[in-house]
Amino acid sequence: MDFFVKEIKMKPIPKGKYYANIPSINSIDSLDLSSPITFFMGENGSGKSTLLEGIAVNLGFNAEGGTVNFNFATKDTHSNLSEYIQIIRGARRPVDGFFLRAESYYNVATYLEDIYKTEIALGYKLDYYGGIPHERSHGQAFLGLILNKFKPNGLYILDEPEAALSPQNQLTFMAKIYELSQSGAQFIIATHSPIITALPNAKIYNFNESIQEINYRDSDSYQITKLTLDDPERMIHNLLKK
Repeated sequence: MDFFVKEIKMKPIPKGKYYANIPSINSIDSLDLSSPITFFMGENGSGKSTLLEGIAVNLGFNAEGGTVNFNFATKDTHSNLSEYIQIIRGARRPVDGFFLRAESYYNVATYLEDIYKTEIALGYKLDYYGGIPHERSHGQAFLGLILNKFKPNGLYILDEPEAALSPQNQLTFMAKIYELSQSGAQFIIATHSPIITALPNAKIYNFNESIQEINYRDSDSYQITKLTLDDPERMIHNLLKK
């Protein structure tokens, strides 16, 4: 299968850039993304979302999220890491795409409703996006977008989608992206979720001092969740003991 994004290579990053001091990013020479679904995992501050944003911006997506046609900035806080990323593309071109960030989807939804404010006033319900976002809960709007906007042969970059989704809806999300991945779509996802990373045929990268490909059960998220669920009393005892 030919992938839209096959690999990234990192150009030399000048000293003084904060992301040059993130070990995982500083360790990158090249990173293979030739998989229908690639997960970035790691502790807070490990660089996974910073790299994901850099990839998205390099591909032409709006830094706060949306399609390549979205052009707004609530607050200009994104880095210029995208300038130091070289993307190796496949021969195919995506028919659709979206950069989805849990933290800024409220801003994306506001921009979307502003674009279509005349149509909404005439009764248009934004069904293509799963409904009018601000008329639904954050989780409902988030999932509605995924179920209705995402299409086969699309390129989708997602930052911590589990933050908006209940465990049940994470399962719904998993079923949808797996279906799409079997129909030519490609996903690059930064996540902490031990649920969605269980998807088969996915590549999982762990961000630490360097970036290493790992097995599902070797992730910290899986190990800590399993330990807690297997013996919550012991976990709480050890956590709270003085």
